[in-house]
Amino acid sequence: MGGNVDKVFDSTAFAARDALAAWAEVTRTTVMPTTFRLVDVEVFSGWFKAMPLGPVQLSGMAYSSFCSHRTPKLIRVSDPETLQIALVRSGPHVIEQNRRRAPGRPGELLVFDSSRPFDSYADGEALLIQFPRELLPLRADHLAPLIASPLPGDKGLGRLLADFLVRLAEDGADYTPQDTARLGAVGLDLATAFLAHHTDRERDVPPSCRQRALYLRITSFVQHRLGDPTLAASDIAAAHHISVRSLHRLFQQHGTSIRTWIRGQRLERCRRDLADPLKRHVPIQAVAARWGFPRPADFTRAFRAHYGTTPSDYRNRTHPCGGTEPGTPGRDEPGTPGQGPGAQSQGAGGGDGRSCSSRA
Repeated sequence: MGGNVDKVFDSTAFAARDALAAWAEVTRTTVMPTTFRLVDVEVFSGWFKAMPLGPVQLSGMAYSSFCSHRTPKLIRVSDPETLQIALVRSGPHVIEQNRRRAPGRPGELLVFDSSRPFDSYADGEALLIQFPRELLPLRADHLAPLIASPLPGDKGLGRLLADFLVRLAEDGADYTPQDTARLGAVGLDLATAFLAHHTDRERDVPPSCRQRALYLRITSFVQHRLGDPTLAASDIAAAHHISVRSLHRLFQQHGTSIRTWIRGQRLERCRRDLADPLKRHVPIQAVAARWGFPRPADFTRAFRAHYGTTPSDYRNRTHPCGGTEPGTPGRDEPGTPGQGPGAQSQGAGGGDGRSCSSRA
């Protein structure tokens, strides 16, 4: 996380005896007040980075093992009245809240509430998205069954939310302040759709939010299938239980068509591979086939129309010292006029059982 991300804590900047107290102060001001107690270690080590997204915040953090406690007294002193969804990246995590105990494993999502006392144990790394509860169109009693219940982050809306959080954390340096405000709204829409799905309260979500979440689900679905040249609008619509007409209307609302959007995504994946020095010796034909262009001539025409240059010229300019592509004499593209028959490109080739209920 960088760029629009504030690196607010690094334990290496503090004396060993002061690191845990400094961590507690940082999390008090950026997340919520809690108390901490080290477990099985004598010195705390970790880091914390925050990415403000309007009223939403994404935080990335890593830590050595500790127990944390949020008591009724701390809630009375300061309550941001936020809901948090944590994506466990590594290590064991356990949270006890609302009379429920949830061990979270890597890849799972944990939901907790700043307005309720909790005990937790954590050791590893996590991403945390937090937002004011008042921004959710879901009632607290409907959300209650999700508190301290591990939810899957590897399928459906859970995977979509998890992928969004990871991508946002990794690409933070590339976003402008205007981008982050929009991304905060996207994150809130995804979190809302995710929570509504698991509470069976989709009907409580405003139509505009449902439409934005549906668009994100569809684009994620397609991005995982760009390499399938037979992918059709009818397949995409059927997978999301909507009509083909509704699918076209959804993309028209975003100023494009489903066909144009898919082609643009495929071309961008190809461009990235052609610019990747580690893929310098992968034949252009294989790059094209990997991303859904089985016919080399079609790929060359589409790439030239989109980027104003041929794939091989683009690759050679990106890697000027790399020579020409293996198996391709000169710059002619596979399948384009002027290429002799002998110049064809090569073929495509858990919880650990700990409890922190006893307060320090």
